[in-house]
Amino acid sequence: MKGLLFQGRPISDAQTFALLPLYLQDFLRAQNGVVAYFGGLHIRGCCHYPLWHDLGAAWNGEQAFWKRYRTVQPTDIPFAQDCVGNQFLLRGDAVLFLDTETGEIADLEVDFKHFLFGIEKFPLDALGMEPLRSFQQRGGQLEPGQLLSMYPPVCIQSRSEQRTLKPIPALERLTYLSGFYAQIKDLPDGQRLHYTLKA
Repeated sequence: MKGLLFQGRPISDAQTFALLPLYLQDFLRAQNGVVAYFGGLHIRGCCHYPLWHDLGAAWNGEQAFWKRYRTVQPTDIPFAQDCVGNQFLLRGDAVLFLDTETGEIADLEVDFKHFLFGIEKFPLDALGMEPLRSFQQRGGQLEPGQLLSMYPPVCIQSRSEQRTLKPIPALERLTYLSGFYAQIKDLPDGQRLHYTLKA
């Protein structure tokens, strides 16, 4: 993988590791998670520290995605995320994409191996890295443990096409996104709203 910013320490969460499919175990044995493509992709590892890298916490901790998003099942493994905090989940052998603003899930119609192959070949498209590229062109740089905050949220049609991009701690960004989702999840499409909360 290109643009490596972080590689996880050796596996220290054997309990979570034992629950993973063999192909993910093989990947994590070789490298216990990474932040690659200059922050465009974060694959979580089986560790307890740092917390933002902890797959077990994202999967079954207090803030697990299946506890925050009704579209996510307890068996879905949130193995990775993109630069703004959208999630890649394993459901069986299929890789799913979770839009963390809206809670919508899309089947990417690839398995883990072909997911990695696709991002290696077409990282900008496969990872939706346009926000990160724009941030970098303005001189910005994501550090390990950070995600890009986008204001206003992508799912809101606003008068301005400009979005503010800034790096914030990953767990703070994910908490914000799940809170935003909780506020809008029952609104009909096209609902007018006045949005003042900043990311």
